[in-house]
Amino acid sequence: MEHDLKIVHPQIRYKKVSLIEPTQSHYLLIAAEIDQSPIPFFILTSTRKKAIIAQAKQWCAQLENEHDVISAVVFTARVIPPGRGKLLKERRDKVRVVNYDLVILIETISLDQIEKIRNSLAYTRIIDIISDAAGLPYTTTATNVRQIMPVDHTRQGVFLFNFFYADDVAQNLAVWEYSAAWFEKATALNNSTVLLPQNSANSNYTIINHCRWDSLWDILPSLLFKKSFHSYVLDNFYANKVAARPILFKLA
Repeated sequence: MEHDLKIVHPQIRYKKVSLIEPTQSHYLLIAAEIDQSPIPFFILTSTRKKAIIAQAKQWCAQLENEHDVISAVVFTARVIPPGRGKLLKERRDKVRVVNYDLVILIETISLDQIEKIRNSLAYTRIIDIISDAAGLPYTTTATNVRQIMPVDHTRQGVFLFNFFYADDVAQNLAVWEYSAAWFEKATALNNSTVLLPQNSANSNYTIINHCRWDSLWDILPSLLFKKSFHSYVLDNFYANKVAARPILFKLA
């Protein structure tokens, strides 16, 4: 779909990103801003957030014992990296930018299982607990539309949830594919699962990219110091009316 893109700085080229077939899984994502931080680093964790994490992890552990649940994972934010698009600044009166510091991601083999979870008393309790602390969380079901390789949730690391805003989903996916080639080359990225929201409580997000690195040193220096991040990634985002809100997490 590269022909649909508006390419800036075409002299900068990378090998096309390596993709495999998307999963057939169905996902449930819950994201909330509990501990607001005046700086882009989440250093301290409040008592109430620790309590929410403990309850969310207990719930996820119970879910993983269910037959149709592949994984249920709780993430807590570490840092907001560079990468917020200019489009968000221009549309600040239309789009509310949220610094999510808690994410719960559940992967199942069936949509029926997702609906069963959403209709359960345990889910209602978690949403109520989070809402009491942070206001109504962002929730969505999703499918996988692009994949480099599955994201490993079995060990600690640096996990990206990149919340995208765009005027058009197809354009968003096309520019994601184009820019992902930079991440493969510059950061040795070897995994990514792109989620397509299905019935979102917040329709602003067109896609959510999820991936993992071993450490902050694998990703932050490239975002901070490589000029090509702006010229190849961010400038092409803006040219195609796409903006990202990246947040880096760890396993809670």
